[in-house]
Amino acid sequence: MFYFIVNPNSGRGKGLTVWNRTKKYLHKKNLDYEVYFTAEQGDAREKARELTEAPEGPLYLVTIGGDGTVNEVIDGAILRSDVVFGFLPAGSGNDLGKGLGLSSNIKKDIRRVLSDGKVEKLDYGVLSCGDSGCIRRFVVSSGIGFDAAVCHSLLHGRKEGCSSICKKGRLGYLLTGIREFLSARPVRGYIILDDSRKVEFNHILFISAHICPCEGGGFRFAPAADPRDGRLSICVVSTRNKLKLVMALLRARSRSLRQQNGVRFFECRELRIHTDRPMAVHTDGESCKYQTDLSLRCVPGQLKLVR
Repeated sequence: MFYFIVNPNSGRGKGLTVWNRTKKYLHKKNLDYEVYFTAEQGDAREKARELTEAPEGPLYLVTIGGDGTVNEVIDGAILRSDVVFGFLPAGSGNDLGKGLGLSSNIKKDIRRVLSDGKVEKLDYGVLSCGDSGCIRRFVVSSGIGFDAAVCHSLLHGRKEGCSSICKKGRLGYLLTGIREFLSARPVRGYIILDDSRKVEFNHILFISAHICPCEGGGFRFAPAADPRDGRLSICVVSTRNKLKLVMALLRARSRSLRQQNGVRFFECRELRIHTDRPMAVHTDGESCKYQTDLSLRCVPGQLKLVR
């Protein structure tokens, strides 16, 4: 029995298209299934918990949607040893699919998940936010600062009903990114790697911790990230010259970002972040509001995913 959690609105309707193709394959192969459609934020998290807390033996749970929908499913699910996840990318960015090297061909993806794929044990991350009590899992990346501010602004704009232009895919990301760039103010802070190494920064624009190399729809902020190595790949952009942020973004978009003045990379199993004033925080593009103190850790090899 396959259980599907589908976001029909992901990728501006791509989620429904992928589901309709998947349904035809299921019927063709006479496979049993149940499907649940999300209607609003939080639905995927609640349904994933409901399905995985019932002690009914092995469970095969497939998500159709974008990285945000996958985040909700993984964050809400009880990660029992007999729960196996599948993922059919149907979002605008699909950074998880890129990080795992998945095909962009819908027909191949469906066959991989439902027939041909092998189960692989992958890492996931856990974010804990200071005194707020917020604890979230992530499978792509989590971070604080400029990148999270773009995510927060997009999600907040959707809830508040911003103009239709600001809601339209890449154009929305571009316009929101420009606005957040103009308003970005560097802050002082530090990171602590594996409780043993402290590194201070005077002009933090953002810090991102990665399980997979890309975020934001293809920005390779952590080219060395590997979801199988049991480690977080950390990217810190710290400079008072915001034009260097533009250069970093262009390099990360067109090719892998490299270490340079204002950009530094680290690897660790656990990371603590402190900033002198609150900054936006995200997990897999989902807003975790504004924080000053974060703890992040990698949980190695505990996520069973069909690839």
